[in-house]
Amino acid sequence: AIVSRANKKFLKRIRAERIPNTKITFFERSGMIVAKRASYKVRHTGGRIGLLTAGTSDIPVAEEARIIAREMGCETKEFYDVGVAGLHRLFSPLSELLRWDADVVVVVAGREGALPTVVAGLVDIPLIAVPTSRSYGFGDRGIAALAAMLQSCSLGLAVVNIDSGVGAGSIGALIANRAAKGRAGRVGAR
Repeated sequence: AIVSRANKKFLKRIRAERIPNTKITFFERSGMIVAKRASYKVRHTGGRIGLLTAGTSDIPVAEEARIIAREMGCETKEFYDVGVAGLHRLFSPLSELLRWDADVVVVVAGREGALPTVVAGLVDIPLIAVPTSRSYGFGDRGIAALAAMLQSCSLGLAVVNIDSGVGAGSIGALIANRAAKGRAGRVGAR
């Protein structure tokens, strides 16, 4: 089971249940709890997901996507705080993701939400844009970032709801896992 938006108080309640043979992991940065049988091992699929954030305040949402993607068997590479305010920070991470042959990139941004549009214009792989509510001023809890991403003229970009790291990680993993099957010559296999 995976729980999002959890806190230490909720974690304490879950641990108090003392569920036998269960490993419970709390990811404080994202507020996620993963509970699974102690013997369970994630089956690695070969799917590859790159994660980028515009700023440091976007990291918790990106971490939600990362945890979901890894629980669905994908490898991830993360590059945080590479937003358009310092565009020079973006080029090395993008080059590395392209060399790594990422199947999909999840890009998380608040404020004006420009980073996903810029990245989508530079890469030829599917991109999932995640607006965040972590902005101030006219950003209006992520509405400005959402509107900017929905109106992007860059192709190959899909947008999930505000703060939906779980949604981005899920769809990203489905895309990446399908691509991994293609690399292995198993498209259509279940």
